[in-house]
Parts: sequence; structure tokens; C-alpha cells
Amino acid sequence: MTDRLLKTLLEEKDVRHKGSLYSFTQIEMAYNSNRIEGSRLTEAQTRYLYETNTITTPPGETASVNDIMETVNHFRCFDFMLDTADDTLCEELIKKYHYYLKRNSVDELKGLLVPGEYKTKPNMVGNIETAGPSEVEEKISLLLDTYQAIQEITLKDIIEFHFEFERIHPFQDGNGRAGRIIMFKECLAHGIMPFIIEDKYKEFYYRGLDQYKAEPGYLTDTCLSAQDKYKKKVLYYYPA
Repeated sequence: MTDRLLKTLLEEKDVRHKGSLYSFTQIEMAYNSNRIEGSRLTEAQTRYLYETNTITTPPGETASVNDIMETVNHFRCFDFMLDTADDTLCEELIKKYHYYLKRNSVDELKGLLVPGEYKTKPNMVGNIETAGPSEVEEKISLLLDTYQAIQEITLKDIIEFHFEFERIHPFQDGNGRAGRIIMFKECLAHGIMPFIIEDKYKEFYYRGLDQYKAEPGYLTDTCLSAQDKYKKKVLYYYPA
């Protein structure tokens, strides 16, 4: 199924039937990837926003405009990712994913970042220092050169790239979401079953990133578990 999964998702994207594998993936990835980064939207709200372009809240509760905007942004970025999944991963493409994810966000409106442009101030991943703003372009270029030199990309290579990308942390914000979109894209591009990191497993995911150099198994196992779960969903829609 992995060899035709991209074609299937693209076909379903054009039709946009509710309840398809494509719509499931859109909702699950937008909900979980944004939730990991602090979004307060529920999975039900994310689904309703995707299906109706509106949102509801319980009486007396509100929804953040920024959470809504970044969820809609993720839907659009996912579509763009599918359209470019077979393209060679490059700096321009990575910046475009970030642009889709962060445009019209509160961060942009407050002047904290420019969507699609590298960071201008130092940032951190947890307590870990990342590449300085002046280092980003060179480090991303080297990372891409090293990655593209691999003759046959494997899941291990994609996970390794993700770790290195997050350690560079090239953008002021939105690095995790961009990085997870890239992993999904690269899996599709190389005939590997993609996966969605769920918010409920974010502690395992964060630990995996934090300890990857000493023990890569934590992040690898988290990704493999997510891959098994997505594979079951694919087989539900398209039995082998």
C-alpha cells in the first residue's frame, strides 16, 4: 500500500469526501501536531472546523483565534505537502511549509517572526541550546547535503534528519510542526508508511528528541509505534 499511498491521498484530496483516509489524516495530524505545541482546540473542534469551516464551543467557553488560524494553516500546509511530496527536500520547500503553517498567526501579527524566514533571535528546545541565527543557513544546507547524499532513504534516516532539524531549530517558532510535516512528506516520497505523533505520547516524543544521541531507541520506538497505528488505519480503508 505504501507505494500508492501518496496517489490515494492526492485523489481523495481532490474529491474531499468526509470520512476518507485523507480527511482522517488531515484532522488527526492538525489536531495532534498543534496540540503538542499548546493548542487548546479539541479533536472534535478540529474535525468540525475541517468539515464546516466553523467552530463551536461549550457555553461560557471560548476558542483562541490563533489556535483556529494555525489549525486552518495546518490543513493548507498538509495539502501543499501532498502536492510537493515527490519533490526533492530543499531549503525553499522547508521555508514554504513554515510559511503555510505560520502565516497570519499571532506571532506574525506581533512581529515575532516572518513566516517562511529563519529566526533572528536565539531559541531553545526545552533546556537545549540550538543553532544561533547566524549559523542556521549553513547548518541547514549541510544537513540537506548529507541527507540527499544517502542512496536509499530509510525510516532511520528520516528520524535522524528530524532530530538534527529540531536541534538546529531554524525558525523562531513552528519548528516542531514543520519537522513533523517533513517526516510525513519524506515517508510518502520514499515508499515508507508515514505516521502521526499523537499528543498523548508527546512526553515520549520529547524524551526521544532529548536523548537521541545517547539512546536513539526512544524516538525510534515512538515513531515505530505511531507508524503501526497509522498502518492499521490505512488497512482499514484499503484492506490488503
